[in-house]
Amino acid sequence: MRKFILSAFLSFATLIMAQQNLTLPIDPQVRTGKLENGLTYYIRHNNLPEHRADFYIAQKVGSMQEEDHQAGLAHFLEHMAFNGTKNFPGKTMLEYLQNNGIKFGYNINAYTSFDETVYYLTDIPTNNKNLMDSCLLVLHDWSNAISLEPEEIEKERGVIREEWRTRGGAQQRLWEQLLPVMYPDSKYAKRMPIGSIDVINNFKPEELRGYYHKWYRPDLQGIIVVGDVNVDEMEKQIKDLFSPIKLDENRAERIYYPVPDNKEPIVALATDPEARTAQVMVFFKHDPIPTELKNTQAGFITQYVMNVASAMLNQRFREITQKPDAPFTFAYAYDGDYFVAKTKDAWTEVAGSAEDKIDLALGALIRESERVKKFGFTASEYDIARTNILKNYENLYNNRDKQKNELYSQEYVRSFTDGEAIPGIEFEYQFIQALAPNIPVEAINQTIKQLIGDQNIVISVTGPQKEGLVYPTKDELLTVIKTVQNENIEPYKEQIINEPLVATPPAPGKIVETERDADMDATIWTLSNGIKVILKNTNFKDDEILMTASALGGYSKFAEKDPVNCKVMNSVMNLGGVGKFSATDLPKVLAGKTASASPSVSLTTQDINGSSSIKDFETMMQLVYLYFTAPRRDEDAFKSFMQRTETQLKNQEAEPMVAFSDSVTKAIYGVNPLVGRLKLQDLSRIDYNRIMDMYNEIFSNPGRFVFTLVGNIDESKVKPVIEQYLASIPGKAEKGDFVKVPMSMKKGKSDNIFEREMKNPKASVFVGVSGDTQRSLKNQILMSMFDQILDIVYTEKVREDEGGSYGVYAGGSIARYPEGQTMLQIVYDTDPAKMEKLNQIIFRELESMAQNGPREADFTKVKEYMNKKYNENLKENSYWMNVLDTKYFYGEDNHTEYLKTVNSVTSKDIQEFAKKLISQGNQATVVMMPKQATTVK
Repeated sequence: MRKFILSAFLSFATLIMAQQNLTLPIDPQVRTGKLENGLTYYIRHNNLPEHRADFYIAQKVGSMQEEDHQAGLAHFLEHMAFNGTKNFPGKTMLEYLQNNGIKFGYNINAYTSFDETVYYLTDIPTNNKNLMDSCLLVLHDWSNAISLEPEEIEKERGVIREEWRTRGGAQQRLWEQLLPVMYPDSKYAKRMPIGSIDVINNFKPEELRGYYHKWYRPDLQGIIVVGDVNVDEMEKQIKDLFSPIKLDENRAERIYYPVPDNKEPIVALATDPEARTAQVMVFFKHDPIPTELKNTQAGFITQYVMNVASAMLNQRFREITQKPDAPFTFAYAYDGDYFVAKTKDAWTEVAGSAEDKIDLALGALIRESERVKKFGFTASEYDIARTNILKNYENLYNNRDKQKNELYSQEYVRSFTDGEAIPGIEFEYQFIQALAPNIPVEAINQTIKQLIGDQNIVISVTGPQKEGLVYPTKDELLTVIKTVQNENIEPYKEQIINEPLVATPPAPGKIVETERDADMDATIWTLSNGIKVILKNTNFKDDEILMTASALGGYSKFAEKDPVNCKVMNSVMNLGGVGKFSATDLPKVLAGKTASASPSVSLTTQDINGSSSIKDFETMMQLVYLYFTAPRRDEDAFKSFMQRTETQLKNQEAEPMVAFSDSVTKAIYGVNPLVGRLKLQDLSRIDYNRIMDMYNEIFSNPGRFVFTLVGNIDESKVKPVIEQYLASIPGKAEKGDFVKVPMSMKKGKSDNIFEREMKNPKASVFVGVSGDTQRSLKNQILMSMFDQILDIVYTEKVREDEGGSYGVYAGGSIARYPEGQTMLQIVYDTDPAKMEKLNQIIFRELESMAQNGPREADFTKVKEYMNKKYNENLKENSYWMNVLDTKYFYGEDNHTEYLKTVNSVTSKDIQEFAKKLISQGNQATVVMMPKQATTVK
């Protein structure tokens, strides 16, 4: 039996610490405690977003607490928490929260897994005391006062059935095949959280109540409150509200079910007719860190070692992937839970594979594992990985006072459910700075050598099931492992990069004009080569600068004659890296730096997006400079891309939703080669040289670009950098334009109902309503309100009242090009037998919106949410970057009058907007039905 892996390097750790293995402190910024009834709480004051708080309740309960006849009750119970509690009967909880701008599915949600269930309410306005008190009361009711009314249970069965239907694709069926083999003699073998459809259909309400009262109890519950709260007052409220909850003296034991060890390798094979790609996973199982060590310095060291080891192996995998005839399409490694189990960890390696190269992919994973086991990692590899990890800690430390609530909320959930240490970034940063330089590469190598053993090995293979395709047998896969292990494997040959990103900096250009936008609190520079640079200094993050750059043109000039190369352009043009550095060498050059920049091309624009720390701003600008002046070609990387793409496309038609997507695209645009997906037969038309020539032409003149920079910007410090790396690029001031190519939507009404063979019978429905609308700020706001109101209406009418769908998506847009082209899309899955009735509801509610306008309550909810979201956005660098880019590139001000416009909108405005759109008479309906409409009852 393989035991805990710390022993391999504890001697190093002992030398480093020269002291006892001390317990890690708890971050002094978080107040933790445990009530007499066993309930744990975490409270932290935090100011981002301003005047907001998150409320979580985490339960150490999931599908593993179910018996066979209860399979699915944990997940069902999670749904029922939103259907009535003691203090919030029926849907009054959701009504109340949504009336205060808290959106269901976004701010209000939950999830159930094998060992935990977590509920949350996020971005709650803290200046509303009644709302804050109510959120705490919601957590209280979820803890021990969910109503579980029989009528609501019956209605929710339909919702769960439809979730099962929507999610019950190839991936779930593959897992259902894998788990019994991967977890022999373990309860994890048959506890998928979605459960059994027979149980969902037939359990009695008292069974659900019994499960609830048995497992939802204070000793298994953690309350997390993070945000702009008074910690002392919140602690008192939690104690007053939750202390009276009784803990049953005769409560059931909460068991964490073990995963047995295996001496001989386990091989699990799963196939499905609708699977699109093959995948190989190799697990080297080991015991997890003991609970008593997880929150110690040794536990912290262990996590560091695992992170740095996976980073180094992943870099090797990336290098292999970029080579022609690579054995896998992707690969990565990590150490963590053994697949879904909390009671066993595993060093895990994952690879995507061509369906006829399973043996090669497995062999490659084993070969690299053996290479590491025999020779370890090199000192220079370790230096790069260690530097990057230290930089990540530095970034968190530098922005420690500007972290969002969700970062802490989720960290404390993990602390409660998994025992994760929470010493705080101040301690972690200081400790890692002292620790990492003193852990030698030998410690990493000895640890990995012990991890990759000869026992506790599990191999899983998943892939398509089709005629003529034969997968390697268990014995053949085991032979692959033995053959590779007996190879004469050589040490890793690395290429050490010592050159700077830009060896010879260019002669600087000049800033020839400076303007000031007082309304936006921004500076506008015009450079000598025509580039416009918009700068806005903010204090939202202490160490962050965001960048976007835009120019008109895009690939429109080439689109009609060369649609295939245009479609793949974004995937191909960056394959070679930039300057002197390949795509796999570039990360080595950028080691220890927080800087990125990447070009992209759309039909009408070419763009560059990036970000950096203050210190690495110059590196970001150097990348921009190189993407303009020195794009790099790499034939080997392109060949590898083509091989990977062929593998990915080979079985795409096996997935029924691909046919549905194709039919929707055709219903909207007709037969237009510019909008269809890339197909296998298109690969022969991809021309690398042509794409790079197109790229060079599109990015030939920087003078067309508007650059927008937002963040902690000192203009005096960025000025010389911008002059050197932006103003120096040869170019001239030019507005730029794009070629107008056919992108019109089809007019009139159309219906396409077709059948498709599918393993999990369902009806997939698309309803599109299109037309022409002036693209004004008000109309964009009206479209947003319209689709949000439809979300609320369809959630009630289709999901809740009919139990007809897991969810209905409604989304709308008004395009810049073709100017004013407007589309409202409504998409959902359902039981084939219910499709016609639900579609009647879809159209009835659309018509009602046009004839009567929205219900006032729905209108109020949406307006409240948009007001709340606007105020949150004001403290986001990304928001201001988009606002300024839109203003100075497109000439649209979507900020100054936004709130005023939102609050001036009336229900009548939405009615008239809906009526005008619908009355244009352009409506496309696409329905994909199973060939044999078997229903789930």
